[in-house]
Amino acid sequence: MHDQIYIYDTTLRDGAQAEGISFSLEDKVKIVQRLDDIGIPFIEGGWPGSNGKDADFFRRMQTIPLRQAQIAAFGSTRRAGTPCEVDPQVAMLLEAATPVVTIVGKSSDLHVTHVLETTLDENLAMIGDTVAYLKGHGRRVFYDAEHYFDGFKANREYALACVTAAQAAGAEFVVLCDTNGGTLPWEIEEVTAETRRRLAAAAAAQGVPPAAIGVHTHNDGGVAVANALAGVRGGATQVQGTVNGIGERVGNCDLCATIANLQLKLGYRCLADDELRRLTELSRFVSETANVSHDSHQPYVGASAFAHKGGIHVAAVMKMEQSYQHIDPALVGNEKRVLVSELSGRGNLLYKAQEFGMDASKEEVRQVLAQVKELESRGFYFEGAEASVMLMLHRLRPGYRPPFELIDFMVVVEQRQGRGLFAEASVKVKVGDEVMHTAAEGNGPVNALDKALRKALLPHYPHLADIQLTDYKVRILDSDAATEATTRVIIDTRNTHSSWSTVGSSPNIIDSSWQALADSMEYALLPEA
Repeated sequence: MHDQIYIYDTTLRDGAQAEGISFSLEDKVKIVQRLDDIGIPFIEGGWPGSNGKDADFFRRMQTIPLRQAQIAAFGSTRRAGTPCEVDPQVAMLLEAATPVVTIVGKSSDLHVTHVLETTLDENLAMIGDTVAYLKGHGRRVFYDAEHYFDGFKANREYALACVTAAQAAGAEFVVLCDTNGGTLPWEIEEVTAETRRRLAAAAAAQGVPPAAIGVHTHNDGGVAVANALAGVRGGATQVQGTVNGIGERVGNCDLCATIANLQLKLGYRCLADDELRRLTELSRFVSETANVSHDSHQPYVGASAFAHKGGIHVAAVMKMEQSYQHIDPALVGNEKRVLVSELSGRGNLLYKAQEFGMDASKEEVRQVLAQVKELESRGFYFEGAEASVMLMLHRLRPGYRPPFELIDFMVVVEQRQGRGLFAEASVKVKVGDEVMHTAAEGNGPVNALDKALRKALLPHYPHLADIQLTDYKVRILDSDAATEATTRVIIDTRNTHSSWSTVGSSPNIIDSSWQALADSMEYALLPEA
């Protein structure tokens, strides 16, 4: 195992700048506690003074004990021509009362003269003064060199002068930022290595300890994670990023993939092994807290990261898991999945049957695979509806009798004066030798169908009272057909100890819904459900 890499999380500041992301104060506190619990050493909480929520957050965190993490307040260097002692933004950084303060400063001469509209010498003084002032007030100070790689390529000596000024003033980490996200990995490695050499030489000449190097990358070129790894190869010992890579424009370096790559592929230590096994849990927790869908195709932590669909792949994985998996998914808290679809081979279905506690013969598998392929050509989709596949296997078993049989149903939706929109369904089903005919009202046609079917079945199967529908998803398959389009419905259901999904597909959305609903109820009545 190589040296420690210190992870610096900026989900709550840089990540919150992503379009569509807004964390409440309680969200931010919960995320900090989860990051602390998993072992992230530095957590950037926001920019004091930029908004009331961030100010409240820093006050709140003063009352919340953490296991090991240190909170960082983020801000900029003092303003041009303004001493630190009277700069209100610098004062707010101190008022945040965090052990770490990260200040951002310009390291590109273009930005100094055209954005800050000050002189190159004054910018160097702004960096040095602010670092020294905060350091003098007992803070650990990290310096984020904004636009460093672009600045280095345009004016190498000035970019180096900026980080040297931060080091001379006592910055503990000098963080090289690819702010626009356009630098490529080999450039990152080369510039980081050269900067490290030059800072070491300057520290020796100045008689000060050399600053450690950090790297902060953005994903505009699609290589933020690769750039972070390249920075470490160039000598960086701190990596800044966000959980799931959320952030400004197309996002930041994804810490989930970066931590896994550093630790499992490059041999660096970021987290303890038991903490690494919670990486998938952390990723999904942050998505849920941000109220966004988790990216199922995210490396390492996505639901599809270790999902196998092609028949050849599944056959190989069943013999030797590493044949199509680059790591053991358990190392990051994820799991292997086998999917059933029109691309499946027999191995897919045999594996899935075992997962559901069933034994299946080769002939049963052959017949069900033929059904799956035929039905998917008509709009069904079984990757997310595995309970429907298991029902196909059960229905092939000698002596299997469905727990109920549909005779007919009717759904009425009316707009009634004084009452508004009104939905009613009647269902006639056969249970054993008895025909049950029931009706129910609902807030829509599918809800009415669900209620009517339950009313018919509950006298015979009272444990159906414990199941509930948890999601109802509709997909229009051929939108160019407009209102004549085929509609696919997937229903998610759970009871006290398990969950399952079923599918229906038809040009009639009520028929699609009935297929998925009926399968859901039938599956619930299987012994293993």
